[in-house]
Amino acid sequence: MVNSTELEALVNDSKPKHVAIIMDGNGRWAQQRGKIRVKGHHEGVKSVRQVVSSALTIGIESLTLFAFSSENWRRPEAEVSMLMKLFMTVLTREVKKLHKNQIRLKIIGDVSAFSLAIQTKISEAEELTKHNTKLTLNIAANYGGQSDIANAAKQIAIAVKNGDISADQIDDKMLGQHIAMAEQPAVDLMIRTGGDHRISNFLLWQLAYAELYFTDTLWPDFDQTAFEDAIFSFVNRERRFGGTGEQVRAILTKQQ
Repeated sequence: MVNSTELEALVNDSKPKHVAIIMDGNGRWAQQRGKIRVKGHHEGVKSVRQVVSSALTIGIESLTLFAFSSENWRRPEAEVSMLMKLFMTVLTREVKKLHKNQIRLKIIGDVSAFSLAIQTKISEAEELTKHNTKLTLNIAANYGGQSDIANAAKQIAIAVKNGDISADQIDDKMLGQHIAMAEQPAVDLMIRTGGDHRISNFLLWQLAYAELYFTDTLWPDFDQTAFEDAIFSFVNRERRFGGTGEQVRAILTKQQ
């Protein structure tokens, strides 16, 4: 039987380095309460704050949030417009807090489709936080997993055309080096809220060996405790070392 010190070492060794989340259910949360869908997105920002804070405390290295997919442009124009305004507001208000907490912000996806004002805010936020090392917060915005792989293939094709590499040199390792977040740990755990059991074109390459965790909880109701439950589930899958849920939770939430 392991003692408390050994248990803590095992838990810390087993916790995920990179967690990705599909934040689903904002619109349904609002509709269930007789509110317009955008109210759910505003409420969802509070869940983002809680999850980022918890990830920082637990000592996770990378957290990736699916904020806006390349397919989301198909939503009603009014909703897309409100989402863009919310994105702008969050970028303006939250970046200083991220920087204060030594969190690096990265946006993955095709930002060229956004307004120049949003593109400028993204550049400023990434520049301000680029040297922070406690946690990397990746926001997937106008992102699609298939496009990510296609863009990687395009970069390699250009290198072959220019004579920098030969076609014989291309393998999965080389392709992976051109995929988004290649410099970060592989995704260990993918969480999806809202009840659906699919990955919706999210990080198709990066999720190759990830554990998947689905919950019926709608994103605005997904708080710090719900996030810790998902991490505990991952740790339990990875290592069955005889500790109780209470012991593992106490270790995971211990202040770093």
